Amino acid sequence: MPRVHRYGPGPDRFLELTLPQGAGPAPVVVVLHGGFWRPAYGIELARPLAADLAGTGFAAVAVEYRRVGAGGGWPGTLEDVAAAVDSLADLPDATRLDLTDVTVVGHSAGGHLAAWLAGRHRLPPGAPGGAPRVRMTAAVLQAGVLDLSAADEQDLGDGAVRAFLGGAPRDVPERYAAADPVRLLPTGTSVLCVHGAADDDVPVQQSQRYAAAALAVGDRVELRVVPGDHMTLIDPASGAWATTRDWLAHGRAGAPYA
Repeated sequence: MPRVHRYGPGPDRFLELTLPQGAGPAPVVVVLHGGFWRPAYGIELARPLAADLAGTGFAAVAVEYRRVGAGGGWPGTLEDVAAAVDSLADLPDATRLDLTDVTVVGHSAGGHLAAWLAGRHRLPPGAPGGAPRVRMTAAVLQAGVLDLSAADEQDLGDGAVRAFLGGAPRDVPERYAAADPVRLLPTGTSVLCVHGAADDDVPVQQSQRYAAAALAVGDRVELRVVPGDHMTLIDPASGAWATTRDWLAHGRAGAPYA
């Protein structure tokens, strides 16, 4: 059963830790749900993935966070996911966690947050979520919203980016600079971008643009376009999820996964 830990006050700042069998430290995977940063979707999307990962030997951490309209948006959502990850070092079960091997898996807006976590050590002093205590060593970005300016131009999620950041790029450029994953490259982490070929919610160009930009500055990034739509990626029984799980087992720290 998952162990619930609160990393801040209020109903939405908690994480659920599921430990694998065994007594030694296990590699960690943080799972971030999507939903265009809005409260319609929550941690229930992350739980099946976390349970599957714990069954394959990972310490799985499903994270809930504040979303737009419920205390989230700029900067609360970013501060929450940063605080959740940093709190891992203080958990009673911290000795069961190998914090030198921490991967973040995120879907859709959770993919944005995952990529942002991978790059937040590049943030300037004083920026929300800067100066991480726990750094990512790998990331899986599942149909992530990875280029916020392009996502705003495409009006993804019916204005979701502007609702999240409080304006257009021309209105709040400093927020886009601090929150946009494509502007926090290189991250120095190993990354898998996985995207459904039939995704009508987040176009595959989001993953393609991020992967190309990351490769251009020397990061190790792999792009897999797989059969399926936006939600197929978080179905534990799908081939799309099998791609993620296999990369976590064989590709996240070694040679390119084939």
